[in-house]
Amino acid sequence: MFGFFKKTVAAIREVAPKKQKTLSKDLLEEILLEADVTYEQVEEIIYYMPAGDKVKRADLRRVLLAYFIDVEKEKEIDASPYVELIFGINGAGKTTTIGKLAYNYKVNGQSVLLAASDTFRAAAIAQLQTWAKNIDVPIVATKQGHDPSAVAFDAIQSAIAKGVDRVIIDTAGRLHTQQNLSKELQKIVRICDKAKSGAPHRKILILDGTQGNSAIAQAKAFNEIVPIDGLIITKLDGTAKGGALFSIASALKKPILYIGIGEKKANLLKFNKEDFVDSLLDEIFETED
Repeated sequence: MFGFFKKTVAAIREVAPKKQKTLSKDLLEEILLEADVTYEQVEEIIYYMPAGDKVKRADLRRVLLAYFIDVEKEKEIDASPYVELIFGINGAGKTTTIGKLAYNYKVNGQSVLLAASDTFRAAAIAQLQTWAKNIDVPIVATKQGHDPSAVAFDAIQSAIAKGVDRVIIDTAGRLHTQQNLSKELQKIVRICDKAKSGAPHRKILILDGTQGNSAIAQAKAFNEIVPIDGLIITKLDGTAKGGALFSIASALKKPILYIGIGEKKANLLKFNKEDFVDSLLDEIFETED
């Protein structure tokens, strides 16, 4: 499933050219650091290994899996739509991810409506409209500079009237230090609740996977502005920093919902911690008989 992780595997090969039956703790440390696991977490992982210098696959697997928070089943909502709010910094891949997420829902038999609440940039509205057209889903949009909260409100009301299953709301890319945009995001959350009590039902932060562990501080700051319910990590096909997922999941205590592995509409995978850990270990350990 995670065969796309070629750059991370290549980084591992630099310090461990061959797969092994067991690892020394020193070699394990080198491998994890090369994959962009933080030094503090590497030390913690090694601490939880059994006594002795040899590390077995089963012991390492058990510890690595423990860092991931399981995705809770979506809350039962009395009526559609299920509203998701998407946010993050510029360049993280928000709009593209929204298109892929909508496509994912559609192929699974759910109706979707998009809300172009990134009214800060005209290009963002146009990009989301292009996605809506390409995957054939409705969109509520307005002109650049209009109130993004009003767009979110109208989208939810429209979805309620039409019996749409899901609403996905795009928002302006922002840094957590931009107070005006941060307040705008908080306002969108409040207005969503007015449009439908309890909305948005899931607030999702998009993180750029190529940033590795530098994304952790960014995510913590966003979580203080709007409490995060889950994460989507993008651009993992182009980075050697795949090990940062362990540190991100551990530091934020939030579930990773999906990972982005390309630009095409089907290039969004539901994250599975067992598959992820096993694919990494398959590149380190020899196959057991």
